[in-house]
Amino acid sequence: MKYSLTQISKPLAAVVFWGASFVATKSLLDSLTPLGIIYIRLLFGIATAFVIAIARKRSFSLQQKDVKGIVVLAVISIAHLWIQVTGMQYTSASNTGWIIGIVPVIMAIMGFAIYREKMNAVQVSGAAIAFTGLLVLISNGNIFSITLISNFGDLLVLGSAFTWSIYSFVGRKVTLSYPHSLTILYLFISMLVLLSPITISSEFINSVLALSVIDWGALAFLGILCSGVAYVFWAEAMNEMPGNRVGAFLYLEPFVTVFTAWLLLNEDITLLMMVSGIVIIIGVIMVNRK
Repeated sequence: MKYSLTQISKPLAAVVFWGASFVATKSLLDSLTPLGIIYIRLLFGIATAFVIAIARKRSFSLQQKDVKGIVVLAVISIAHLWIQVTGMQYTSASNTGWIIGIVPVIMAIMGFAIYREKMNAVQVSGAAIAFTGLLVLISNGNIFSITLISNFGDLLVLGSAFTWSIYSFVGRKVTLSYPHSLTILYLFISMLVLLSPITISSEFINSVLALSVIDWGALAFLGILCSGVAYVFWAEAMNEMPGNRVGAFLYLEPFVTVFTAWLLLNEDITLLMMVSGIVIIIGVIMVNRK
């Protein structure tokens, strides 16, 4: 079956935005704390989701029975983003992109361990290959050199891959029958409310007032395109195309991160990085095979 350029462009645009999001986040860490970045990103995301919902004439009614599930997802999302952005203080945007790419492997392992979901020999081999590539990447070719101190950032980002997997599994249990823009809106509002008491301070306000035009551009990119538009595009693509074809676009995300990090942050692209990254992708593909 052939798909139109518009249909293909939606998941492609979402993956490009998400791949570049690590670069935008890394560039902001000199100006804001991890919580500060997340907070302002949420503000932009809420505004974007609200505008999309208005444009599509959505009803904003929220059923009381869904509030608990949304709050639970909000707590997990906050933990996920805080761990990831904190980790990025100590590692590169490129490494972050490759590490996050291993999420499908972690989800398969957690599905096997928690829900007794089957993993065949090919999937087990793929998991082993993906983790081997990851270890080579973060150790810069010397696996025995990995320590909690020297690889603190990489290990935190890897921890965020686990929290995202937890979010995905909990999301299976939380059934929300709202359009995607409204689900995102309610989730972001809950996150903002929970974060406000621990984020808003005189130090935070002073940091915001000192932000440059480039900083605001990066925050707008994260909130409007990465947190708002990209999620809506992805949800629409999932309705318009088979899930396995949409999911295949995710294999491009680390390459987008590496290229934009090289272009905007002057991060090096090494042969070892690309080889270990490709090994990770091969392992992930094997795990995703039915």
